Amino acid sequence: MSTDTGARAAGTEEAVTLPAAAPATVAAAPGWGALAIVMVGTFITVLDYFIINVAVPAIQSDLTASSAQSQLVIIGYGVAFTAGMITGGRLGDLYGRRRMFSLGMLGFTVASALCAVAQGPDALVAFRVLQGAAAALMVPQVLGILGVVYTGAARARAFVVYGLVIGLAGVFGQVIGGALISADVAGLTWRAIFLINLPVGIVALVLTPRLIPESRAARGGRLDLVGAVLSAAALAAIVLSLVEGQERDWPLWTWLLLVAAVPLSAAFVLHQRARQHNSPLVDFALFKGRTFPVGLVAMLLYFLAMGSFFFLLALYLQQGRGLSPAESGLVFLTLGAGYLGSSMLSTRLAARLGDGLITAGPLTLAVGYVLTGLTASWIDTDKSIGWIIAPLILSGIGMGMTTGPLTGSLLAGTDPEHAAAASGTANTVQEGGVAIGVAVVGAVFFPALGDAPVPGDYPHAFDVGLIPLVAFCLASSVMVRFMRPRAERRAARAAKTPAPQ
Repeated sequence: MSTDTGARAAGTEEAVTLPAAAPATVAAAPGWGALAIVMVGTFITVLDYFIINVAVPAIQSDLTASSAQSQLVIIGYGVAFTAGMITGGRLGDLYGRRRMFSLGMLGFTVASALCAVAQGPDALVAFRVLQGAAAALMVPQVLGILGVVYTGAARARAFVVYGLVIGLAGVFGQVIGGALISADVAGLTWRAIFLINLPVGIVALVLTPRLIPESRAARGGRLDLVGAVLSAAALAAIVLSLVEGQERDWPLWTWLLLVAAVPLSAAFVLHQRARQHNSPLVDFALFKGRTFPVGLVAMLLYFLAMGSFFFLLALYLQQGRGLSPAESGLVFLTLGAGYLGSSMLSTRLAARLGDGLITAGPLTLAVGYVLTGLTASWIDTDKSIGWIIAPLILSGIGMGMTTGPLTGSLLAGTDPEHAAAASGTANTVQEGGVAIGVAVVGAVFFPALGDAPVPGDYPHAFDVGLIPLVAFCLASSVMVRFMRPRAERRAARAAKTPAPQ
C-alpha cells in the first residue's frame, strides 16, 4: 500500500509503504515508535564515535597498540562513516530507507561483536572500519524517515529530539564508557563498550519493520560508484597521511599521500560536475549563493575543533593525571552539563539573536579551551583536577550554542528540493571534521609529548594540542559572519525588533 502523505521532507515526491500491520492513518497521525527506533540508531552510532576516546589508554595497554594504531581505532571508524554517508543516503533513496536502515543496523551489530573479540590492534582497526561503514548506511536514512513519517509540529519536535540525541551521545559517551570500563564486568574492560551494542541492535532490528514505514525517492537513477570511490579515497589519503606521518617522522610516502588527496578531490568535483543531470552524489545547485558553501566551511572548522577535543582531553585526564576511566567520565560530565544547558536554551536564543548566537558560540568555545589549557598548566600534577571543571563547563556552553543552531541555520536557507542532499552533505562534513580533527591533534600532541613521557609532560602537550583547536574556533566564528550578505542580516534583525508602541 502506498501513499505520499507527509512525504515532502526533501521537497520531492516520495513513495511510502506502510508496515503491513499499520493502518493507513499512521502517516497522518503517527506515534513516536519510529522516532524512538531511529534515535536508537543515531545514539549508538554517535556514541561509538566518542565512547572510544575514554577506552584508548586501556586498549593501548591490553593490545600493545602504538599511538598511530590508537588513533586509527578512532579515525578508521570516522573515515568509513564519513566517506560512506552520501553513498548510504543515495542507497536509501534507490532501494528503501527502512531496508538500508535495517541492513546498517545489522552490520553495525555484527561489527560491534567483532570489535569486542579483537585480539590485536590491527584487527580492531579493521573491525572499526567495518562498523563505520555500517553506520554510514544507517544514519543517512534517519532524516529521510523522520521527514516521511512526521509532518508539521510533530516533525519539528522530532528534529529537536534528533539534535539533542546527537549532542548527548557525543558528550556523555565518555561517561558511559568510563563506567563500563571501570565496572570491568567479567574482566571485559574496554570490550564492554562494544558488547553493549548487541542487545540494543537486536531489539531495534526486531522492531524496525513493525514501527517504521518503507520509503524511497520517486525519482530513480543509478548509484554513482565512481564518485563514491573518489570521495572515500580523497578523505582516506588526508587522514592516513596525517596519522602515519607524525608516527613515522614524515617519510616521503606520507607527503605523497597528502599531495595525492588534491587530484583525487579535483577528480571527484569534476566527476560530479559531469553527472549533474545523472544522479550525482552531490548536487551543485546547493552551492549557488553564499549561505550554504560558507556555512559548510564554518561547520567544518567547528567540528575540527569540537570532536577532537574529546580525544585530547581523555588522554590528558587518564595518562597525564592518572584518572580511571570512571573518574575521567565524571569530568566529562561537567562538559556535558554545559552542553545540555545551553542546548536547551539555544533554540529560543537563536530566534532572538540569529547568526549572532552562532558567531558567539565558537568564540565562547575558544575562550573555554584557552582557560582549560591555562588551568591544566597551573594545576600541573600537584593540584586538584577540580579546578578544570569551570572552564570545561564554559567549553560545553560554547558547544551547545553552536552545534544545533549552526546546523539549522545552514539548512534553513536551502531550497526544499535540495533539502535531502544538503542534509547528507552537512552530515558528511560534520563526521569528516571530527575524523580529520583527531588526526591534526595527534600530529601536534604526540610530538610535543615526546618518546618517553612522564605525567609532568602532559600539560604542555595538552596546551600545544589545543592551539589548532582554538584557531579552528576563531576561524569558524569569522566564517559565520560571512554566511549571509549584510543586507540580509540587517533585514533579519529588523524583523526581530519589536515595533514601537
